[in-house]
Amino acid sequence: MWDKPTLLNWIASLLFALSVVVMLYAALFAVVHLPIFPLREVKVDGELSHVNREQVKLIVAKHLKGNFFTLDLVKARNAFEKLPWARNVSLRRRWPDTLEVVIEEHQALARWGTIALVNTHGELFHAASGSDLPVFYGPGDGVIEVASQYGEFSKILKTANLEIANLALTPRRAWEITTSDGMVVELGRIEMQPRLEKFVSVYSRTIASLNMKVTYADLRYPNGFAVRKPVLVKAEVQAKAIEDKSTDTTTIKPNVSKPSTSKPSNLKPGKTKPTDIIKQQT
Repeated sequence: MWDKPTLLNWIASLLFALSVVVMLYAALFAVVHLPIFPLREVKVDGELSHVNREQVKLIVAKHLKGNFFTLDLVKARNAFEKLPWARNVSLRRRWPDTLEVVIEEHQALARWGTIALVNTHGELFHAASGSDLPVFYGPGDGVIEVASQYGEFSKILKTANLEIANLALTPRRAWEITTSDGMVVELGRIEMQPRLEKFVSVYSRTIASLNMKVTYADLRYPNGFAVRKPVLVKAEVQAKAIEDKSTDTTTIKPNVSKPSTSKPSNLKPGKTKPTDIIKQQT
């Protein structure tokens, strides 16, 4: 090999080039790690209602290590994404000494039972909220489905001034709504929206104008629906009449039966007694 000057020259040139590259890398590494490029400002943008200044300051102090060049953006983004209300986080360096952070917060739509919150994208997240939110129930893979149907059902019920307090999807994919005034509405597994639209139309024109509170509505009939008569109306009227007729100081206790606090049993089409329901034919 030593008698081949061309090969020796080629090896020497390669070693020289490698040495230059190593020297340049070492010089660059030393320069970027000098304390002459400090990160002086962290700018946080986004429509923030729950992420506060104290949380940001804590993340900056604990997780933003290094200068403008050496800061690990992946680790920094992961730190911000651990905030309970942070859904998406993006980071960007801005020369010469600024880090820009854009945070997209979760928009709470409902509660998922007692374990989590549901955002407007049908995603679960764990955070504390004091807002009065509807409650969803369903199988673990049904979060997006329940959130989507909530929007459709809410639009229909809004025309009758009704709001959803609870929305449940059973493992058999049957739907049940509980309104804010305590009415339970059974929708079944098929044609939920047409059934609900039919009920709301009749409810607005007839039932809503009656001086009574409907506690249960079964919409699973093929050509109509059934509602359960309120149990407490007669007792309440009797108590009020006795109170109005009382003219002395003697205490009169009306013979009013104590209302049951148990959840009404589900009605089954074709097996419900005529005295328990009012059937609306279409």
